[in-house]
Amino acid sequence: MSDLNLLFEMGFEKEKAELAIKKGGNLQGAIEWLETNQDKTIEELKAEEESAAPTAPDDSQANSLVCQECGKRMRGTAEAEYHASKTQHTDFEQSTEEIKPLTEEERATRLEELRAKLAVKRANEAVQDKADQKRNEQIRMKSTKETQDIKEELQKKEQIKEAEKKRKEKQDDIDAKKRIKAKIEADKEARRLKAEQEKAARAGVAPPVQPAAPAMPTTSGPATSKPASAYTEARLRLQTVNGTVQKTLPVETTLFEVAHQLAQDNGTEVATFTTNFPKKVFDRTDFGMTLKEAGLVPSAALIVK
Repeated sequence: MSDLNLLFEMGFEKEKAELAIKKGGNLQGAIEWLETNQDKTIEELKAEEESAAPTAPDDSQANSLVCQECGKRMRGTAEAEYHASKTQHTDFEQSTEEIKPLTEEERATRLEELRAKLAVKRANEAVQDKADQKRNEQIRMKSTKETQDIKEELQKKEQIKEAEKKRKEKQDDIDAKKRIKAKIEADKEARRLKAEQEKAARAGVAPPVQPAAPAMPTTSGPATSKPASAYTEARLRLQTVNGTVQKTLPVETTLFEVAHQLAQDNGTEVATFTTNFPKKVFDRTDFGMTLKEAGLVPSAALIVK
């Protein structure tokens, strides 16, 4: 079997094996050249061959090269380059002395050594590839979790925004109905007064006296309790599975916002709020209500489930 075929059997690419035989001159030189250039691609090797100027004496008329610094004898330029890369020796001379070729046993030994080195290299590459894959998977999982957390936070903000929008629409609707009702009552009262005045005129009597507005309570009168509508904040006592929480919040805060704050404070996931006096349960369909609309002003004790 030829030297080139042996390199093919060991798994080397055709072009790289042919270039190794060309550079090394024989199997031993090819093996040493391959060891020196094992991390380079065939494209890099071809580019070096085309652009590099000769770095060692032309050995076409010589049988070997000798390192003047350590006395080691080499068959050709490839071995000299390998020796220089390992020892940093740079002083070489040509020699007419021919180096005895490798015996079959030596040749087999060198091939086995090369196979062992290749096996170790491939095993290390496999370990490194596995570590890289694990690291990339960890990065991907972390990125996925961060993306999911951001998505959930955005969804919560959208839910709060939507609940606030519905609450405002509901309040606007209530205010509009109140204004319409007040206008109807005012028109009805105006028509009633006009009818009474016309009736009195037809009868030739004085028009009826308009009832005076009810007197407002004076400061000297008995003290009255402050109406719920006058409060701007509500004090809540929230009994959760993680303990009792007390909060003071604006009366326009929605039940959804209260649930969101509990989830952020201690991880409590809220399904319902319950009051005992009077007994009432607010589920998630009621979470768009404000504390004021839910009758939880000025204060309330809620059981959280």
